[in-house]
Amino acid sequence: MSADLEHIRQIMREADCLYTEAQVEEAIAQVGAHISREMADTNPVVFCVMNGGLIFAGKLLTYLQFPLEASYLHATRYRNETSGGDLFWKAKPEVSFIDRDVLIIDDILDEGHTLGAIIDFCKHAGARKVHTAVLIDKDHNRKARPDLKADYVGLPCIDRYIFGYGMDYKGYWRNANGIYAVKGM
Repeated sequence: MSADLEHIRQIMREADCLYTEAQVEEAIAQVGAHISREMADTNPVVFCVMNGGLIFAGKLLTYLQFPLEASYLHATRYRNETSGGDLFWKAKPEVSFIDRDVLIIDDILDEGHTLGAIIDFCKHAGARKVHTAVLIDKDHNRKARPDLKADYVGLPCIDRYIFGYGMDYKGYWRNANGIYAVKGM
């Protein structure tokens, strides 16, 4: 067993569980109901932000009981690191969303550099309106823009390094079935 893999396992063993699977699933159901009430008649294009938004988007889509077109995009600042750099597009949207509402689904609103850049991209590319849904909204005063807020939020979170339900620690533990905080971070 490699030292790195043992470190990854140790991270989980020592992590603090902030939200259980049941709490996260209930939050996803509530977000889905809220979006369904507000967006049912908008014929949106829904974009999952890869890779972090994958689990949240997959679960959330089953609660959206209206016609929609689903796709993905991949923009990142992290590249399997614990802190971000410049925005890097791995896959821009391929579905046309000109003069349509767009719903962007991502795992977390932390500082918001990535989400803000994606919102700007969609607006400049012709979206009628851009909506955002995040599983986690991190509570701190370091947002990239003072007015940056997600339209739909699953759960608030203290300012710690978290993983699970799509969020990762160095590329691992996206599959964790709760929201966990790294010990000491």
